[in-house]
Amino acid sequence: MPIFAKILTKSPLLKGAQMKSRNLFLKTLFFSLALAFSSTSLWATDPVKSDEPTHEELADQSVSTEEQISEYIAHHIKDAHDFHLFSYNDASGHRNHIGFPLPVIVYTSQGVRFFMSSEFHHDDSGHQVVESDGVSLAKYHEKIYELNAEEQALSFDEAHHPTNAHEVIDLSITKSVFGFLMVSLLMLIAFRSLAKQYKKRAVPTGFGRVLEPLVVYVRDEIARPNIGEKHYKKFTGFLLTVFFFIWTSNLLGLTPLGFNITGQLSVTFSLALFTYIITQFSANKDYWKHIFWMPGVPVLMKVILAPIELLGTLTKPFSLMIRLFANISAGHIVVMSLLSLAIIMKGSMGASGATILALGLSFFLTLIELLVAFLQAYIFTMLSALFIGMAVQEHEHH
Repeated sequence: MPIFAKILTKSPLLKGAQMKSRNLFLKTLFFSLALAFSSTSLWATDPVKSDEPTHEELADQSVSTEEQISEYIAHHIKDAHDFHLFSYNDASGHRNHIGFPLPVIVYTSQGVRFFMSSEFHHDDSGHQVVESDGVSLAKYHEKIYELNAEEQALSFDEAHHPTNAHEVIDLSITKSVFGFLMVSLLMLIAFRSLAKQYKKRAVPTGFGRVLEPLVVYVRDEIARPNIGEKHYKKFTGFLLTVFFFIWTSNLLGLTPLGFNITGQLSVTFSLALFTYIITQFSANKDYWKHIFWMPGVPVLMKVILAPIELLGTLTKPFSLMIRLFANISAGHIVVMSLLSLAIIMKGSMGASGATILALGLSFFLTLIELLVAFLQAYIFTMLSALFIGMAVQEHEHH
């Protein structure tokens, strides 16, 4: 039995939840994974710019100027094809990278190719060419290119765009997808354990005592007031999935692992898309009537308002997507900017003074980010419940 359904039906605090929602958690998780696999790698990186240094160049040079720091931060919040922890120079001056590779899955002109990202040897400048079953592939600015026939290396035009290669369809398990799977696994373990406890006892123990009040909070303070007593049980599973996924992803992004899952447009787009689909397909006739032929309004105004209201159905999920993406990305940027004060102000305050100032400000902001991690999950879930409630609400016409 799916996890949230067990919790919603077994808990004395959650007794009476509809059985229709029992499969919603796993369905949402499955389709989210499918959409994330197909979109994260394609959306997470920006278009190639001629003046932007590569990851390899940034790793091999010291970061000391404001321009270099800005470039380093910009690269840090992007997605990547390998899991890089840190780099260091050995006694001989050779640059060593610590991390582990991730699977690269690309669809080329010759079909699907699969290999590990270690084949690129941490190169992101397009110099390292990987031969995979007759297909030559190179990685440039986290985008994978397939070289034309008989080409041995990437060549570039004056704007530094590849001229002898084309992009492939990238379905790789990138760093963000890896984090996505990690969060999904953590949620599966935590809530499966909580669901099992209700078979043996009425009150959960251990970490379950932390989870149950949060589940109750989402149900009683978000789902029920915004969707209504008649329909809220049907959508509680989806809202729980969204809330705990965003919150856990945000918390994971505050660890030294360097995840930025909800700071990727593809992830926030996927979450907003599910809210949009569920809202539109659950809407009743009153909802559509108020969009296309609003009652109590002159006919001329109805014609004018119809396209505006229809556009409003798209701007709502768009605002969900941008709000979550912008706030989480901004948090990462500000924290790293404060840490960079240790470098920028070293000359005026000394190494010790600049480091203490940077760490102190960063620690204070990180505490605020803990609140923001919860707040963004709450806002996304609250607005999703509000949009769904507007769609299923039954209006009384007089």
